[in-house]
Amino acid sequence: MILCTAFIFSIQYGIDKKIIVFIAFVISVFTEVFVGLSALIAAIPIIGPMIIKIVTIPVFWVFNAMGTLVSGLAIKKGYATELAKGRILTLALLIGMIIGYILGNLIPL
Repeated sequence: MILCTAFIFSIQYGIDKKIIVFIAFVISVFTEVFVGLSALIAAIPIIGPMIIKIVTIPVFWVFNAMGTLVSGLAIKKGYATELAKGRILTLALLIGMIIGYILGNLIPL
């Protein structure tokens, strides 16, 4: 989602398409390397999963903080109703996932 938005803005601001493709390629290579190293570390018995949790939990905290800041800015700019609709939709999806998980465990295939 972020990459699509960045791609659209890059084209609108006149950045060369070759540069955009190169940057996307570099980001994808670093992502693959990070995923591969994470998988290798997670394969280490007992300590590996703990290391992965120590590395990934702060990333989710940062995402949560960014969401809170963006929500605050949206409320300040007057987008409170749109924000409330998005929060309600997110809550409905999460409740649906929880109900699906519970039903999936209660009803065997």
